[in-house]
Amino acid sequence: MPRRAGLTRALAAARDSGLVPPGAPLLVLLSGGVDSVCLLDVAVELGAEVEALHVNYGLRTGADGDEQHCRDLCGRLGVELVVERARLPAADGAGGNLQAHAREARYALAERHARGGYAAAHTASDQAETVLYRLAVSPGRRALLGMAARRGSLVRPLLGATRADTRAHCEQRGLGWRDDPSNEDRRFARARIRHDVLPGLRALNPAVERSIAETSLLLRDEAEVLDRAVGEALAGIGSTRAVGLAELRALPPALARLALRRLAEAAGAGRDAPASILSRRSADAILALPDAGSKTLDLGGGLRAVAEYGVVRFARAAEPSPPGPVALAIPGRARLGAWEIAATLDPGGEAELDMEALGDQVIVRTWRHGDRMRPAGLGGTKSLQDLFTDRKIPRALRASLPVVEAAGEIAWVAGVAVDERFAGRPANRRVVYLSARS
Repeated sequence: MPRRAGLTRALAAARDSGLVPPGAPLLVLLSGGVDSVCLLDVAVELGAEVEALHVNYGLRTGADGDEQHCRDLCGRLGVELVVERARLPAADGAGGNLQAHAREARYALAERHARGGYAAAHTASDQAETVLYRLAVSPGRRALLGMAARRGSLVRPLLGATRADTRAHCEQRGLGWRDDPSNEDRRFARARIRHDVLPGLRALNPAVERSIAETSLLLRDEAEVLDRAVGEALAGIGSTRAVGLAELRALPPALARLALRRLAEAAGAGRDAPASILSRRSADAILALPDAGSKTLDLGGGLRAVAEYGVVRFARAAEPSPPGPVALAIPGRARLGAWEIAATLDPGGEAELDMEALGDQVIVRTWRHGDRMRPAGLGGTKSLQDLFTDRKIPRALRASLPVVEAAGEIAWVAGVAVDERFAGRPANRRVVYLSARS
């Protein structure tokens, strides 16, 4: 079709996003609505190697008309179109998760067909609706982050443009589009925000959608700084699985809460876990747990905070089975579950052992009931269970601690003790340095 000159706001937003590289393959998710029609056109205009995917769910009488419109449009723009038909689970009377199921099906099909990245036509208007919805149902900083411009293979080049911008672009280019009646259906939360909430906010600020989108962008940049600060704090404490309550309390309150969230995620809570699982109140309750004895807090969603002897960790309702034994070359490295065990000849590490006594290879495994060793300095044997109790090792942590075994004897238990038969000898013997980090 003949092109019209002029840089529209939507085209400028897509260009400035850097998410539509000229010559790169890009699969555009094309519904036939004004936003996706605009995205397809600007992707062609910016010189991407464009293909389109239309998913016909067959949910309404106009679905085949949408499909035909997409075929006609792609024919005019010279874009290859793939059409898929998908059937979704039945929705409940209030709309259910129909839109979520549709989105999941669409992205799954895009992953299958894309030769490179694939693009969705979310705009600043969609971003504003997303942020307002998440803020209404889930308190916390993450609710304000909105949708990422890039997530894996998915890109969103139009987040810098509003729905009014995409409409203006299509009108200027002479491109038609199809209206989806579900966008007017107030059974869906997004439709209620679009038609009931945003108009009132526009009365305060006509550019409210751009303001919310810009806020989300700024907060995403700042989140990277916060994530680094959390990582550095946990590295200073020395663990990503279990940490001392005293060390956490010494951190600024916000950093302590974020560190607890990171620990919960490492335990399997997931980055999308409800904020209520680790709300400010929950974090304060965890930090107030006693240093003596043991205490468990049920945080919901199958997640628990467990404090033992002043050390806190997170656990799921069902603990995973301990990993099987692994071989560790001397010198060398090995991984046992979440632990990395290193044997080096350079000074450092947590324990010094006699290299000749260890031999060329040892076995690293987890604790077994009945295990005994001769801890250096005690002058006799002791069960690991008694050692754990004496040295206040949290009960749940005991099952995962690396136990180094040489010639059938326990030589070292990480963070607990070295067996006197394997302890480092005077200067005329070679020493190996062992360490374990999770």
